[in-house]
Amino acid sequence: MPALPPPPSLDAVARQRVLARLARADAAPWLHEEVARRMADRLKLFRQTPPSWVDWWAALGGGAAAVAAVLPKAQRQVAEPTEPFLQRSRLLARGRWWSRLGRPSIESLVRLEAEVPADAAQMVWANMMLHLSPNPPQTMQQWHAALQVGGFLMFSTLGPDSLRELRGLYADQGWPAPHAPFVDMHDIGDQLVQCGFADPVMDQERIVLTWSSPEALLTELRGLGGNAALDRAPGLRTPRWRERLHEALAARADDQGRIRLGFEVVYGHAFKAPPRPGRGEASVVSLEGLRSRLKREGA
Repeated sequence: MPALPPPPSLDAVARQRVLARLARADAAPWLHEEVARRMADRLKLFRQTPPSWVDWWAALGGGAAAVAAVLPKAQRQVAEPTEPFLQRSRLLARGRWWSRLGRPSIESLVRLEAEVPADAAQMVWANMMLHLSPNPPQTMQQWHAALQVGGFLMFSTLGPDSLRELRGLYADQGWPAPHAPFVDMHDIGDQLVQCGFADPVMDQERIVLTWSSPEALLTELRGLGGNAALDRAPGLRTPRWRERLHEALAARADDQGRIRLGFEVVYGHAFKAPPRPGRGEASVVSLEGLRSRLKREGA
């Protein structure tokens, strides 16, 4: 396999703090649930109905209800990044359909992402989590391993046009960027191919949210994640700095007093194709299969 490109720079300690805080939330962020709903609508375009699926970072992605509305009979498995997320998903799972008599136990369906077995399901669903992965290509390899041959991946993540208004504000103030860089969708598509996926399809849309005050804006942004960039400002920020941030945000309100931020949401799907024979490996084709192939090709 070709060498994979280096992942975006994320500070490991800062990232763990962000995940620990997000794991304590009562529910997934509204934006994640809305993106999950839009992504689930795309499932209706697939002829194949997967009998099982893995919900990658389920507690943060918030897509269980959206997928269940389209695939009510599919068995859901969960892959979480940390123990706190794992415990949260297990609590959420208790009493749901999969804990009824005759269903597999919760412990067998809710695991850490590193413990998901190979060929676990026909679909991997990863909503709004790839930009928080410390190594996106490695995460894609985990997705590929978890899929059965012929299964497909559906995911969403934030693209580089996200929060450009906030980056401009920070630049005007002479501050470091407010978040780690997001990866362009074309680079993500290339990474998928390098990780073994076939026929990746990428697209994006821009979602603009508005808030009535800087306080409301910052509260919601904190629920979406945090700044884990290696080049973020060192040390704690002061109340005076926070006041300057509030003033700068308020100065950017529109005529209705609303503050706007845009999010580039990148969507992608790809398939796990059968492995191709490598050099020195024989590809066995039956005589009947050869005749059928030649007939299709008009030979």
